[in-house]
Amino acid sequence: MSELPFVPLLLGGDINVYSMARAFHEAYGIPSTVFGKYPTGPCRGSKIILLSALGEEIDQAEPLLANVRAFAQRHSDKKVLLIGCGDSYVKRIAENKGRFPENVVTPYIDLDLMNALIHKERFYALCQRHGIDYPNTFIYRREMGREFTLPFDPPYIVKPSSGVAYWEHPFPNQNKVYKARDRAQLLSILEDVYGAGYPDTMVIQEFIPGDDSYMRVLTNYSDRGGKVRFMCLGHVLLEEHTPRGIGNHAVIINEVNQELSQRLRAFLDGIGFVGFSNFDIKYDQRDGKYKVFEINVRQGRSNFYVTGAGYNLAKMAVEDWIDQKPMEFTLADRELLWRVIPQRVANKYVTAPEYREKMQALCASRSVVNPLFYQKDGGLIRRLRLMRSQLAHYHKYRKYLGKQPR
Repeated sequence: MSELPFVPLLLGGDINVYSMARAFHEAYGIPSTVFGKYPTGPCRGSKIILLSALGEEIDQAEPLLANVRAFAQRHSDKKVLLIGCGDSYVKRIAENKGRFPENVVTPYIDLDLMNALIHKERFYALCQRHGIDYPNTFIYRREMGREFTLPFDPPYIVKPSSGVAYWEHPFPNQNKVYKARDRAQLLSILEDVYGAGYPDTMVIQEFIPGDDSYMRVLTNYSDRGGKVRFMCLGHVLLEEHTPRGIGNHAVIINEVNQELSQRLRAFLDGIGFVGFSNFDIKYDQRDGKYKVFEINVRQGRSNFYVTGAGYNLAKMAVEDWIDQKPMEFTLADRELLWRVIPQRVANKYVTAPEYREKMQALCASRSVVNPLFYQKDGGLIRRLRLMRSQLAHYHKYRKYLGKQPR
């Protein structure tokens, strides 16, 4: 148990939140309070979560501050460890740094650095300065209209520089990321995005060949002094493919890559990063380089691939910010199969023989976890709801990837 009394306060409502709440419960046997928008998702009906559904306003800086202040006052005898589990929540926390009560602990960087990292155009500029590989990129500005020349051929990957601003301007068939087969489709995407009122730049990138199994995810923890103390690399075998969920991880196996990890460790140390971070990376077989797509200034939604392997993320934050214990550097090396879809779906759509064999071996050794199914968080209604959600993946993958494996 922590040497100092504390309570975890998490912001969000998705699998990211549930995974962190499970980490707190596994480490300390305590429930987490969650402030979310609606009583939906994996947090609904959970015995390890105290859920407050506060509507859309919780995603705004002033209402968030008021709710956190009220919570901190109710727990004035304890430290409140405030953790955001989504980009907008983390940004609102940074906007309010210095305004929270003294008993609120927020393991985040200042707003200026955060804005530089979460804005993809500015992030790629940082990568350029620090020698971090990223895909061939063209930054599109609305005033360019249709008169621009791209330095690479289609297909193109298209995404907003500012994800927070992008989701504030919804439109029909809005996707997280787009793959344009040709210039005509690219122009149509840009017209839809800017027609909805999106005010920032768009990122157009060269498509790196290779299926989901060429992806990697790197989760890190940097201490209060801005030094990386933990890194865990995951080899993504399969992602989700729904329009709003594309790019979300579905199956991961932990692995080790010293060179890649140390390069990104130097980047994080060089900018003085603090707290959780998460890189999305793709291996480019054409030149043998690992190319970074983006950084999340928080733990990713798939963060339980770390905790499930025995490296509890909640414990890292508590020991650093509450107990203020010194931390040694750890590069995770334990194997685990993490998945949020049924194993039969994974077996069908992960087609490379070596990866299927690895999945089967990890299942046989019980080195496998689905973060949503926690033995200490039972309840018939919740489990039935989870089973229904799991069954829906059969339909989703058949719809978006076809009846036959890729």
